[in-house]
Amino acid sequence: MAIKSVIEAVHEAMHEEMIRDKNVIIMGEDIGARGGVFLATQGFVEEFGESRVIDTPLAEAAIAGIAIGTAIKGLRPIAEIEFADFIWPAVNQIIGEAARVRYGTKGAVGLPMVIRAPYGGGIRGGLYHSQSVEAYFAHTPGLKVVTPSNPYDTKGLLKSAIRDNDPVVFLEHKKTYRLVRGEVPDGDYTIPIGKADVKRSGTDISFISYGLMVHYCLEAAEMLQEEGYSVEVVDLRTVRPLDAETILESVKKTSKALVVYEDNKALGVGAEVAAIIAEEAFDFLDAPVTRLAGPEVPAMPFAPTLEDEFMVSAEKIVVSAKKLLEY
Repeated sequence: MAIKSVIEAVHEAMHEEMIRDKNVIIMGEDIGARGGVFLATQGFVEEFGESRVIDTPLAEAAIAGIAIGTAIKGLRPIAEIEFADFIWPAVNQIIGEAARVRYGTKGAVGLPMVIRAPYGGGIRGGLYHSQSVEAYFAHTPGLKVVTPSNPYDTKGLLKSAIRDNDPVVFLEHKKTYRLVRGEVPDGDYTIPIGKADVKRSGTDISFISYGLMVHYCLEAAEMLQEEGYSVEVVDLRTVRPLDAETILESVKKTSKALVVYEDNKALGVGAEVAAIIAEEAFDFLDAPVTRLAGPEVPAMPFAPTLEDEFMVSAEKIVVSAKKLLEY
């Protein structure tokens, strides 16, 4: 067991899987000699060679398309999109092709590929390095969408994604890369895709979140505890499929739910979570299901003051939670 950062957990998971399975390959922009813009693949090309660590042109559609082709041929590609904001040219390949392969072949052909992409704001990245893209892919049957919050979950879930026989979009919040640290086992382990985790038990209200926002929820829970409130924090970890069972168990216990996410509020992952609660746990609710999310603007602003206004914070979570707790 060692203390590692999220980006170290990403590096370790891929390194171990490349050693374990010679069919695992990696492709993306600057991932070779440079080791990736966040150094996720540092040292890989020297160890595994250019046939398994493939530096690509600036062509996201090609990266995803080649990943699909190699996966069909029996390899297990990990395709890195340098920033999630750059994923749009690859949408046809991911949503239009990868998601449909198993369905279109009556289950005969799997597609063991992972699309990795750093997402999210709070790093002064402006319009084109701060986007949240999870809802676009979570909407699509045939894709699994993973959004870990900490190093332990990141390593275990990434290993599961690489071993999965269907396409997985693996989104890593870039602000957590070096900010969030935690214990990571040295040996091999996996975490099942599609299983949420209760990061903190409580009885008065449930915070349901994923990615960076989980840490803000935990911070807010500590602040509320000082005022006598008991908060449960559920980390979705995977937003497609959603773990409805864990969500409902928590809300049935606390009777109040605040769904927290960084993405735009309308039609996001939080809307689906709220709908599940409203449909399946209505009789247990003592207050309306509430969402706290990003505002309805097209992208993250660059100015620090405006970015702070856009981003959800622990303080904003506390304000929203108190409104529910007062019901």
